[in-house]
Amino acid sequence: MNDAIFSMMERYNCRNSEDYENALKEIVQEVALMGLSRSGFFSKAAFYGGTALRIFYGLPRYSEDLDFSLDVPDAAFDLAPYLSYVERELKAYNFSMTVRKKEKTKETAVQSAFIKGNTVQNILEITSNDASVYGINPQAILKIKFEVDTNPPEGAGFQYMNAINPAIYRVRLYDMPSLFAGKMHAVLCRDYKHRVKGRDFYDYIWYLKRNCSVNLMHLQRRMEQSGKWNPEEELTMPRLKEMLMQRFQSVDFDSAKADVSPFLSLTEKEGLEFWSADFFIDITERYLQ
Repeated sequence: MNDAIFSMMERYNCRNSEDYENALKEIVQEVALMGLSRSGFFSKAAFYGGTALRIFYGLPRYSEDLDFSLDVPDAAFDLAPYLSYVERELKAYNFSMTVRKKEKTKETAVQSAFIKGNTVQNILEITSNDASVYGINPQAILKIKFEVDTNPPEGAGFQYMNAINPAIYRVRLYDMPSLFAGKMHAVLCRDYKHRVKGRDFYDYIWYLKRNCSVNLMHLQRRMEQSGKWNPEEELTMPRLKEMLMQRFQSVDFDSAKADVSPFLSLTEKEGLEFWSADFFIDITERYLQ
């Protein structure tokens, strides 16, 4: 058992199998970030997405994946050399995990890798308790995906933030307006035909609560890259609000609530009852600046 990792687990006050699995996933995410930091990865890339918000800004929901973007396009970038640093850090903290790059089946600008390990085995390493009492399937596999966009849209802003668990390291992230632009792009452009990702809408509310501004230029470049915006036009706040209103009218919010619910505490779940097109239109009109 490693004292630093044990202390990290204690802060979650786990009571059931879901608590332990979520805590393990988040701790592994932080160790992976530390490995990437020590590899020099953040001299070329930045962290963004829900897990970035969760770890560095206290987003009150769990997040599954680690999302990164290069600061400038680089078709020759290779994620593989950085993975050994992640695996080394995990082993240093007594985790039994593999870290492997995913081989592409089609040509894309996104490179992916997976961290995998037996859930019960790794919880036992941290707690030294009998994990069978948590009701976790002994064959369950913890899997964390991380992705790097090697052809990022321009216009993002960056900032550095420090972390102290399980040891001191530093990460470069998108700044808040650019993070909000990325989430706004997901709300507007993600394909919800087969699955409404309610986490997008939960995060949208979270940004509004913080009075966060949107990096409109970066959002426009993202939309241009996905074929959702004419480069000859300039994206303005009135036009953005108009598109959001149209989008909310088409969303199945019952499906959205079902998607996000497993990632929330009981207190956070209480607000889901208000979710509807009218609710999101109202808060957009009143709070989006």
